[in-house]
Amino acid sequence: MIKKLHHNAYRCRDSEETRKFYEDFLGLRLAGTLEITETKSGRATHALHTFYELDDGSYLAFFEVPDAAFQFKPQHDYDLHIALEVEGGVLEKKLAEGKSRGIESRGISDHGFIHSIYFRDPNGYVIELTARMPNHAQAMNPATNGARAKLDKWQAAKRQHATA
Repeated sequence: MIKKLHHNAYRCRDSEETRKFYEDFLGLRLAGTLEITETKSGRATHALHTFYELDDGSYLAFFEVPDAAFQFKPQHDYDLHIALEVEGGVLEKKLAEGKSRGIESRGISDHGFIHSIYFRDPNGYVIELTARMPNHAQAMNPATNGARAKLDKWQAAKRQHATA
């Protein structure tokens, strides 16, 4: 049975630039590094895997692989974003700090159950800091929020649109 998230891993352009954003700006401790010189199939490689620790013991991780092709591009929120939870009072402070550091910053957005701010990291990924609103538990309770019925309605509308 799955217990919790250990880490999510993403590519990075430069491990030090990534560290500056995640450790110096966001405050996530660089908890570990793993230099990889050989794949499990025996192929020589050169990669650095870094791990940044969240308060719950999970990690955001990054791979820098200088000699392997990867297309970095600014991601759209709908395509990829990483949402990290903070206390409510943190949003205004971090938004101001991001702007003062010259980091692409936007928000505060009210999603009805969370408030969010957004940054772009050095790799082009959208990083969302989010704070729960008092109705969060109710909004995220599938026994009362109709999540499955809304998904089924979405799927039916897609099928109807495809046959029209």
